[in-house]
Amino acid sequence: MVSQEKTYQQFENIKELCLDIFNRKMHDYGSAWRILRSSSITDQIYIKAQRIRSIQDKGTQKINEGIKPEFIGIVNYSVMALIQLEMGHAQEADLSLEQASQKYQFYYDKARALMQDKNHDYGEAWREMRITSLADIILMKLLRIKQIEDNKGETSISEGIDANYYDIINYAIFALIKLESNQETKSQTKPM
Repeated sequence: MVSQEKTYQQFENIKELCLDIFNRKMHDYGSAWRILRSSSITDQIYIKAQRIRSIQDKGTQKINEGIKPEFIGIVNYSVMALIQLEMGHAQEADLSLEQASQKYQFYYDKARALMQDKNHDYGEAWREMRITSLADIILMKLLRIKQIEDNKGETSISEGIDANYYDIINYAIFALIKLESNQETKSQTKPM
C-alpha cells in the first residue's frame, strides 16, 4: 500500500511539471487567458478531455502529442478557471507572471488539501482506477459544470462550479501520476 506521504510527493512533482508549463506559457503569451469567460475555459477543458477519450477509444492519434500534455492542460486550465471564478474575466491581460504564478500555487495547494482529506476517507482508492475511468469522470464533471453555468451558477442540492474544478484537477493529477508510474515501470522492465 502506498503511503499518503508518497502521494503528497507525487502531487508536488506533478505541480512542478504543470507550474513550469504554466509559467513558460505565461512568459510567451502573458495572461491573455484572463479575457476568457468561465464558460469558455470550461469548453477548452472539455475539448482536451474529449481528445483524451477519443485517443483512448481509437487507440491511435494523428497529432503526435499523447494524452499526458492534455491532462497537464486540464490541470492548468482548471486552475485558471478557479482564478476566473475569483476575479471575474478581464478586458485585457492584467496579471503579471508573478501574480498569476502565486494564484496558481494557491489554487493547486487547495486542490491538494482536498485530495488529502478525501484520501484519508477513501484510502487511496483512485490508485485502483483506470486512466480511462479518470478521463470519463473528468468529462462528467465538465458536463455538470456546463449545466450549472447554463443555470447561471444556481444549484438546488449539488456542489458548485468550484468544487467540480477542484475534483477535475485532482482526477487529472491522478491520471498524470498513473502515467508517470507506468513510464517508470516500463523503463524498469526493459531488457538490458
